Amino acid sequence: MTERTRTLPLIALVGVTVALVLIFLYAPTEALQGNIQRIFYIHVPSAWIAYLAFIVVAVSSVLVLARRTDWRRWDRMASAAAELGVVFTTIVLTTGPIWGRRVWGVWWVWDARLTSTLVLWLIYVGYLVFRAMTPHGERRARLAAVIGVIGAVDIPVIHFAVIWWRTLHPLPTVLRPGGPQLPGSMLFTLMVSLVAFTILFVALLIIRMGIADAADRIEEIEAVGLERV
Repeated sequence: MTERTRTLPLIALVGVTVALVLIFLYAPTEALQGNIQRIFYIHVPSAWIAYLAFIVVAVSSVLVLARRTDWRRWDRMASAAAELGVVFTTIVLTTGPIWGRRVWGVWWVWDARLTSTLVLWLIYVGYLVFRAMTPHGERRARLAAVIGVIGAVDIPVIHFAVIWWRTLHPLPTVLRPGGPQLPGSMLFTLMVSLVAFTILFVALLIIRMGIADAADRIEEIEAVGLERV
């Protein structure tokens, strides 16, 4: 790891800390929902990172399928991004019902966005299970890459679900034609959270890829040792 990548975890820690301070001490209490609305500043950035992670999986998977020489590097990136994507999607699927219970009166509804998000989570959990149960090698990497690419098709479905279908989930409040529909203090807090979570994702991705690379090197050394024996 370079000096720059070594400082990323520290930057991410500072960023997340600043975001939490803004969420609980700076952002105003929403008039109708009260303090439960503060979940918004965790829920939305987690959803953004889940999208980003699975887009990284899809792009890396395409490169695994397209390249014959350096597919291992892209396979490691796809695997690491999928793990992080599942983590952040789990946060989305946890914070959403907690928020929804207070606002809608129920923990879960088979809403189009909620259901499609659950489907995305199941696809990539299946992706990780497949990798865990299949022997290492190029064949596993290429088969997993196909799953990674197919799974990403669900991302636009999730994003546009609230527009395409009538759902309980609210319409976008930031990415909308008329501009963000948030007070300045709320929008600032959300933007800081988005940046902090993005830096955290990049830091964790680099760390996880480094661990995977070290594991591959150990496996190669062990394989060479067994051949000599």
